[in-house]
Amino acid sequence: MVDVLLGLQWGDEGKGKIVDYFAGKYDVIARFQGGPNAGHTLYVDGQKVVLHTIPSGVFHKNTINLIGNGVVLDPVTFKKECDKISSLGVDLKRNLFIAERTHIIVPSHRALDKASELSKGSEKIGSTLKGIGPAYMDKTGRNGLRVGDVLRSDFNERYAKLKEKHQHLLAGYDFTAEVKAEIAKDIAEWEAEFFDAVSYLKQMNIVNGEYFINEKLQAGKKVLAEGAQGSMLDVDFGTYPFVTSSSTISAGVCSGLGVAPKWIKEVIGVTKAYCTRVGSGPFPTELHDATGEKLRAEGNEFGATTGRPRRCGWIDLVALNYTCMLSGVTQLVMTKSDVLDAFDEVHACTAYEINGQQTKAMPYQLNENEVKPVWEKYKGWSDETAAKSKHFNELPAEMKSFVKAVESYLHVPVKFVSNGPGRDQILEQEIA
Repeated sequence: MVDVLLGLQWGDEGKGKIVDYFAGKYDVIARFQGGPNAGHTLYVDGQKVVLHTIPSGVFHKNTINLIGNGVVLDPVTFKKECDKISSLGVDLKRNLFIAERTHIIVPSHRALDKASELSKGSEKIGSTLKGIGPAYMDKTGRNGLRVGDVLRSDFNERYAKLKEKHQHLLAGYDFTAEVKAEIAKDIAEWEAEFFDAVSYLKQMNIVNGEYFINEKLQAGKKVLAEGAQGSMLDVDFGTYPFVTSSSTISAGVCSGLGVAPKWIKEVIGVTKAYCTRVGSGPFPTELHDATGEKLRAEGNEFGATTGRPRRCGWIDLVALNYTCMLSGVTQLVMTKSDVLDAFDEVHACTAYEINGQQTKAMPYQLNENEVKPVWEKYKGWSDETAAKSKHFNELPAEMKSFVKAVESYLHVPVKFVSNGPGRDQILEQEIA
């Protein structure tokens, strides 16, 4: 049995903490897509830990963690992450496995990412410049390097061939000599660290991921598939072209791990009680006022990976309904509900007004439409009662009414409400 846990907005929904909370109930936690632009924040013995590639079940002793073939892995970021986790007493040789078909990010991928963004000028898509898009392009172009390749005797030759291809692409950009020299210097500086990290990667548990996970399923093990980024960044169904390079919805689990659809049971969707987005792209409920600033301050909305301030706004139920539909979400987790303690009134977008017409459907090109949100207003709870509550039934009546309104709109139960950063600050609602 495979349960899926994924973000329903534009990422940063708090998935890492939620996976960590659920991890003890599962035998295997498996990342199925994305790269080191993910930033899943956990608190371990009071210490903040941000995971970029490694699954969020890594701190549970009896849980096996798998990096699936749908992920793109940067050996340098991976090694730094492993060093941090190992320093906290975790034996990664025992509980972390990497699918051999997982693609690798090389230094020249990062250079291509940088060059592509520089060339776009004011039309930048907000890439994290970590080489993820170029790595996925090489994957679909059928000339990428994979984790299994680091074990081959001709890895250096394969690397040199891919680097040469990238250098030809870089030469085609109309940059000044200074910019071209800077990019070439970047690659040279990154390479030493890269090859050191590749040596480290060779020592890890590299497995045939699809057989590994299916053998666990055949043996009756419970698997939690962990997604990165958010559903509205899906390469097919997100706010294209302001999207990531992988499938962030539940359909990506099958191709990202090598499991058949018959194994998928529950689809757990994670949403904030409001909305955020990092980087460029459409955001219908974004608030460019004091309320938006207050949401950012109260929620400490700065990227776990990039440190960039997040754009903030009220919850968008039109977008949430869309992403619940795409992934077949069976239950919801609402995070950061305590942030709304500070507001006398909270809002939710229940429809879009486009060209004078109201719709509850996601338009083909959200960024090319003038979208006016249609608001539903709810009475706030304006105190810390929510954050101090230890059980769902102790939450303020106004907050429970807000949760019920979300459930009614989406026709999906809000099974859990997170009201603080701690592991113990997740309240389960008893569903009849």
